[in-house]
Amino acid sequence: MALNFFDQFMSPTHLGIPLIAIALSLPWVLYPSPSDRWLNNRLITLQAWFMNRFTQQLLLPLNPGGHKWALILTSLMVFLLSINLLGLLPYTFTPTTQLSLNMGLAVPFWLATVIIGMRNQPTAALGHLLPEGTPVLLIPVLIVIETISLFIRPLALGVRLTANLTAGHLLIQLIATAAFVMLPTMTTLALLTATVLFLLTLLEVAVAMIQAYVFVLLLSLYLQENV
Repeated sequence: MALNFFDQFMSPTHLGIPLIAIALSLPWVLYPSPSDRWLNNRLITLQAWFMNRFTQQLLLPLNPGGHKWALILTSLMVFLLSINLLGLLPYTFTPTTQLSLNMGLAVPFWLATVIIGMRNQPTAALGHLLPEGTPVLLIPVLIVIETISLFIRPLALGVRLTANLTAGHLLIQLIATAAFVMLPTMTTLALLTATVLFLLTLLEVAVAMIQAYVFVLLLSLYLQENV
């Protein structure tokens, strides 16, 4: 039995070896590889349709220069979506509840968008730090504020993903524990609690999908500002 509710977020180990690498690599094994046949099966066709629709929707506002990010952003979306959903299964570990992993994804992608903007259009990239028509007295203050907000972006990306998934997992465990404790004495109330748990699980599935999409969508918006 877990010593506390936060033990579920500890990285599992076996013989002192962290198993987070398996949790990160397992989702890619579950996806079928496209074949060279003229006609694919339904699963591969559905997978290709989903990725094409997502890529089209995500990159629609971007100019052709940002379309080079199609492969990496789609791969990131599939990766986050897979590990978020697999983490809802019993006796599994969700790597995206670790802030270190989320920041390790957010910082390099955000920094890449900033570097691209500074390289391709430095004037426009620096122009975002000072809105047009700003009074002279407010210029130093606004530059400092916009610079801070720029550097807070990767922190917001990582914290948003971590906080939403962690809160959902904690709430599910709290309600499940309450239903299990009340089952011998208050059966009716326990059944009602189990119904709430089922609805919350459906909500958490939606949250896992939405948070993966929001993470990639915000990265595409940051890219849009710099291409």
